[in-house]
Amino acid sequence: MKRPALLAWAFAVAGGACAQSLPQALPPVTVTATRTEAAAFDVPASVDVIDGDRVRAAGRPGINLSESLALVPGVAARDRQNYAQDLQLSIRGFGARSTFGVRGVRIYVDGIPATMPDGQGQLSHIDLDSAGRIELLRGPFSVLYGNSSGGVLQVFTEAGAGPPTVSSGLAVGSDGLVRPGLRVSGSTPGLGYVVSANHFSTDGWRDHSSAARDLVNARLDFKRAEGSDWTLVANTVDLRADDPLGLARAQFEAAPRSADASAAQFNTRKAVRQSQLGLAHEHRLDGGDSVRLMVYAGQRETVQFQAIPVAAQANALHPGGVIGLERRYAGTDLRWTGKSQLGGGPLEVVAGLSYDRLLEHRLGWQNFVGPALGVQGALRRDEDNEVSNLDPYLQAVWKFAPAWSLTAGVRHSSVRFASDDRYVAGINGNDSGSVSYSATLPVVGLMYALSAQTHLYAALGRGFETPTFNELAYRPSGSAGLNFALRPSRSDNFEFGIKGRTATQDRWRGEWSAALFQTRTQDEIVTQTNTGGRSTFQNAGATRRRGLELAWSAVPAPAWQVQLAQTWLDARYRDPFATCSATPCAVPTQFIQAGNRIPGTAQSVSAVELTWQRRRGWRAGAELRRSSRVYVNDTNSESAPAFTTLALHGGYAFEIGRWSGIASARVDNVLDKRYAGSVIVNEGNGRFFEPAPGRNFVLKLGGSYAF
Repeated sequence: MKRPALLAWAFAVAGGACAQSLPQALPPVTVTATRTEAAAFDVPASVDVIDGDRVRAAGRPGINLSESLALVPGVAARDRQNYAQDLQLSIRGFGARSTFGVRGVRIYVDGIPATMPDGQGQLSHIDLDSAGRIELLRGPFSVLYGNSSGGVLQVFTEAGAGPPTVSSGLAVGSDGLVRPGLRVSGSTPGLGYVVSANHFSTDGWRDHSSAARDLVNARLDFKRAEGSDWTLVANTVDLRADDPLGLARAQFEAAPRSADASAAQFNTRKAVRQSQLGLAHEHRLDGGDSVRLMVYAGQRETVQFQAIPVAAQANALHPGGVIGLERRYAGTDLRWTGKSQLGGGPLEVVAGLSYDRLLEHRLGWQNFVGPALGVQGALRRDEDNEVSNLDPYLQAVWKFAPAWSLTAGVRHSSVRFASDDRYVAGINGNDSGSVSYSATLPVVGLMYALSAQTHLYAALGRGFETPTFNELAYRPSGSAGLNFALRPSRSDNFEFGIKGRTATQDRWRGEWSAALFQTRTQDEIVTQTNTGGRSTFQNAGATRRRGLELAWSAVPAPAWQVQLAQTWLDARYRDPFATCSATPCAVPTQFIQAGNRIPGTAQSVSAVELTWQRRRGWRAGAELRRSSRVYVNDTNSESAPAFTTLALHGGYAFEIGRWSGIASARVDNVLDKRYAGSVIVNEGNGRFFEPAPGRNFVLKLGGSYAF
């Protein structure tokens, strides 16, 4: 659809952001992060909930999750300004070193894993217009989700309710940003429905960084009989984006809006198409017990053109500079929840079995034909990959005394990889093979109610993280076959926390929390070589992540709210190890000292927001963000500097009969600071830095009509 047509379509419906961005009275928020519904205040873990209204508030364009996560301590979501690559998402340092997709953090959308069984995930299909809430779980209880669960992010589409309502929105902004959207929601006695569709396009702040995305998300809730509910969710996304690549230090300082010359030379770009469908059924039994079954299936096609030098591809073992992925994935989760009494206190038990499977056809081609670059050339890779997991789990919550509760669980995770190499030519031998990993993952947490307004808790658990298929793909020696020498990393997690809230009659009513944590990891998976477009990986001994997280929110007066989040993180290698500067690598020669910081992690991150927002009339707000410097490589020889940014927003909301609407404006990086929004850890060419935009704006108009 051409841009003028999109503009006309958006204005014709109503023009602007959806009406659900208006504040509404909401029921008490419960979380499902530990698979038992409970108030976040009563869970012995660090868990935060962001409701859909907050996601869509403050004039944000509604494109990236990074817009909404700044006030969750311990979570770093960095907008790369590069839609050919996913956001950099890390939780307490897990996932910070990832250079491809999201790893080390489990992601779920409406219960469907966006993290594949090998631990690699992606975020491009998340629809913020229809999000009802986002849950973020940090710390030991994340291990209940199995492989690569350094933290858990879950997005839930809101359930349709109320009369039929049509909403539309339009956001326009700097660098050619255009984002129209349309949403239909409502309910009947037997059906609740939400269908959302939106388009996004931008010319990009940097050279060679334009992007376009079409996204459709739907949720249907069927009530067939008393105690029997069915939920159907469907999602599709079509993305095309240019890749400006990272910049070296000199490029970043002299021309941050530029792209590396090789990006234009090879026309680096990415195209993604994904569709998925999920069905969940919950049946409530006598005595408060229930059974829940969820099944899902999807497919994802990706084509990516990289800037791999032609000379590097002369090696007969090189897979080429164009990646083609055809992925089919499916899975199920069967769960029983029982409620009873034990020792005079309520006991809730959850027992379940989770199975997930990914089938991947991976192709590689040269990115040249004769003198022509950036085109698909000769085939250099052809393989079928499969990875699956089978995970039984058991957990329970027991309130054994009026002020005490015990939460415990265990999950046994088994992950199997298999690869069938279909490209065997000359010295490029047969890379087929298989490998399996397994681990038993226990967790326990104890909570004590010091008073009705203050809870103390402590928790500890053991997690593990397998290599992804990308990390297993090559051996440092350059020989054929998967890198079977890689072992999964294993972590011991401890957390102590306190949660508080003021009484409802207090003037400064609000909530606060503090969490002290430490994670010790053995066999951390790190980069061993990164050259010529090929990365290999190794285990690097022990690491330690420890820190403190603080959060506070308060309502000092009607329509006013202040929120603060502070994270201190000390993430370091505890054992020395050696890496290579070239491939193949017989003997690593570059030594990483014990005590070096894990790259991609900031020691201190702060966020403060002040908002004045009424249901109708004028509204305004300010947001302050600060991050300390971030090392970009294992040697800690380079770093992205610290930065502080300021954002301002304002708007006006109205309601006239069945019509409601809002107009808003937002300015980010008001002081026009130059800084790196994200970094590419251990980038082999020294192009570590991905610059953030200078001063930029977004204008939003929106309206809805309830029939």
